[in-house]
Amino acid sequence: MRSRRSTAPFVVVHCAALPDSLVEAELFGHSRGAFTGAVAAREGLVRSAERGPLFLDEVDSLSLGAQAKLLRFLETGEFRAVGADRAERSDAWVVA
Repeated sequence: MRSRRSTAPFVVVHCAALPDSLVEAELFGHSRGAFTGAVAAREGLVRSAERGPLFLDEVDSLSLGAQAKLLRFLETGEFRAVGADRAERSDAWVVA
């Protein structure tokens, strides 16, 4: 395989299965203490797909707010984990 992304993880997200209250935390991750039950920081699926493909199945089922945050990531490559005070960058290749 000649693609520089061929050895990176292939992350699949079934967007319709994500509850609205957890979409942002699942996609972008969260800091420790960001919400009740967040006892440790967790990287999101965008970070898990770093330098590889992130396949967003049924992306149209996301709420408009979640779609807006996803759009910002698609335009800039930047995202902010829930509860984080700074933005991060990702080089994930998004397929929707």
